[in-house]
Amino acid sequence: MLVPVSLCIGTLIIICITHWVYRWRNPRCNGKLPPGSMGFPFIGETHRFFTPTTSSDIPPFMKERMERYGPVFKTSLVRQSFIVSTDREVNHMIMSHQEGQSFEFWYPETVKTILGQASLLTLNGSIHRYIWNMVLSLVGPESLKQKLLPHIVHGVKRNLLLWGNQDTVDLKEAVSKMIFELTARKLISYEYDPTKPSENLRECFAAFNEGLISFPLDIPGTAYHKCLQGRKHAMKILKAMLQERRKIPKSCPEDFFDHVLDELKNEGTKLTEAIGLDLMFLLLFASLKTTSISTTFANKLLTENPAVLEELTEEKHDAIIRSRKNEDAQLTWKEYKSTKFTIKVINESVRLANIVPGVFRKALKDVHIKGYTIPAGWAVMLCIPSVHLNPSEYKDPLEFNPHRWDGVELNGGTKDFMAFGAGQRFCVGTDFAKLQMAVFLHFLVTKYKWKTIKGGDITRIPGVTFPNGFHIKISEKNT
Repeated sequence: MLVPVSLCIGTLIIICITHWVYRWRNPRCNGKLPPGSMGFPFIGETHRFFTPTTSSDIPPFMKERMERYGPVFKTSLVRQSFIVSTDREVNHMIMSHQEGQSFEFWYPETVKTILGQASLLTLNGSIHRYIWNMVLSLVGPESLKQKLLPHIVHGVKRNLLLWGNQDTVDLKEAVSKMIFELTARKLISYEYDPTKPSENLRECFAAFNEGLISFPLDIPGTAYHKCLQGRKHAMKILKAMLQERRKIPKSCPEDFFDHVLDELKNEGTKLTEAIGLDLMFLLLFASLKTTSISTTFANKLLTENPAVLEELTEEKHDAIIRSRKNEDAQLTWKEYKSTKFTIKVINESVRLANIVPGVFRKALKDVHIKGYTIPAGWAVMLCIPSVHLNPSEYKDPLEFNPHRWDGVELNGGTKDFMAFGAGQRFCVGTDFAKLQMAVFLHFLVTKYKWKTIKGGDITRIPGVTFPNGFHIKISEKNT
């Protein structure tokens, strides 16, 4: 009697598991889902998505599925059902016209945990616009022109002089440190005290490039765990600084931290302490994650393309240095705005770097697009590299060719260029990042020469990293 009962129970279990696996691989939809594979239950296709590659081309995960399923497909990553779009028209429509109507800005829970539940990246609606305008007061045109340009010039010149006296410099680490210091000084008046190594704020962000977009396994030794520990330590330092500032209020704000504290005092403010701290954390993180890697990547491309470097140097030398009465005069705003080829080099560098492999949205309702249905509640990943490396839009897309930007004026994101976002989510710090890169390139190519010692290879996991660094020897041109 026991054998038939056990057989029935076993059969029932197999039927339940089979049904569950079938439902996993064939999600319900009031319409037609895009083609694709949901992978294994729970795991999905996460392992393939995070497989490292050394190619600058469209990530293999995306390319393989584009060839198999077309430009829009479904998948499952980190326990989340996704519709992935590699289509420029779909991406631009979702980013530019649909926020708050059919889609909302969204990030996976793992990213929210790292960047903060109250981060500017995770806020929506009026509170997002409110905080966005606060940040714009810090990095808007007038602030860039009057306050930040002299600050950046001083920091870049000081660091290059220091590097020129060293045998070798790991440009990845050196630029990261420089950009972080420039941002942290202006943002929170932060100065690293070597007598207090436990308060080294930059070190808290060291693992973020590898950990932010990684398999979300929170156990000691994993990149994700290091990322979470770095955030915890950074937030502890920032909160301590906030409490210290409250004890000694200033009559006139000197940095962005002071502006945040003043805003917190206002009755009816939308700002909270949690939002303020997460905002500081995000702005510091962005300086490391985007600007420093983009700057290092641009230098790598210039090193590998001497003709472009020569043209960049000529623009800097002829258009600026020779036109001055005093060759040692400081870089002016007018001079910066005149460096058209420099901006083309920056645009081309960030197009090829693809620092951000994808941006995310979530469907607020069933959305019908390209003959398919994106179900309400599903996440959408917009693949940026597939747009930037599309041979239909960019001839020889893997070639470093700044002249492809001749005659192109970029005042925001376009269908074919979304390195800084698009629509309501266009990055508020874009002009600040470009200014830092341009100032660095200006002084590097006019005053210094360099040669590669070792490293410089990249790995995408899926974000860009320099696993062996980028070690160069810098020396002044007159030596």
